[in-house]
Amino acid sequence: MKAGFIGAGKVGFSLGKFFSENRITVTGYYSRHEKSAREAAEFTKSQCYTEIETLIRESDAIFLTVPDGVINSTYEEIKNYDIRNKQICHCSGALSSEEAFPGIKERGAHGYSIHPLFPVSDKLNSYRELSGAFFCLEGSDEGISWWLDYFKENARGSKLIEAKNKVKYHAACAIASNLYCALMQESMELMSQCGFTNEEALMAVTPLVESNVRHILEDGPLGALTGPVERGDAETVRKHLGCISAGVDRDLYIAASRKLTEVAQAKNPQGDYGILRECLDTSDAK
Repeated sequence: MKAGFIGAGKVGFSLGKFFSENRITVTGYYSRHEKSAREAAEFTKSQCYTEIETLIRESDAIFLTVPDGVINSTYEEIKNYDIRNKQICHCSGALSSEEAFPGIKERGAHGYSIHPLFPVSDKLNSYRELSGAFFCLEGSDEGISWWLDYFKENARGSKLIEAKNKVKYHAACAIASNLYCALMQESMELMSQCGFTNEEALMAVTPLVESNVRHILEDGPLGALTGPVERGDAETVRKHLGCISAGVDRDLYIAASRKLTEVAQAKNPQGDYGILRECLDTSDAK
């Protein structure tokens, strides 16, 4: 397998380096910013291409590691070259291969979405952690089993998902990763109102966060849930709401607590959460 990259950002750097260290030959990079392509080529000991056509000709798989908003337009550009029997891949979590590469079958090529469930934040170091990432794939039946097996052998695992579920899948990823930052930011702001600096607040909650995340990953949300919602402690929840500013902050607490009430009810089927639900509904109406 020989893989070439169009786009030399964080994902292109990281995936290329990961491939080069795990049995895939990286042919090289093409980018509208030639300096970035040269840096990525040096990083992966591959070639900097100045012509897309040459990269396509010398690669079996072409990864479009460009921003989501230009994946489609990049494909529209490369489809005019000879892409017969080539594998055209993107790494967007939200786009299906059909959305990104319309009409690719008629071009004699195969389209795939190959998405790592991992926050690629550093173009020079993130590749070291990709062996611990899980990859979700979607796309053409032909050839996709090779990629599924590849990531099962060289990463945490892989799974094939249907195109119709791509957006729902991406929403799940965002909730587990990006939206969690909103909860942490709210916690930091409340700690600040108690006299903590950001550094002190992070130091104080670190054991709490680490222990909770560990239990969630080991036992699932039901097994890890503790606290006032799990206990059905409407009075404490009411006090919390009384000290949180109306608007986005309170709405966030109420929405998360409503979902937690569902989790708590599933954990404790015989539990009575009626007063707690009434508390949340009354506070929401204010």
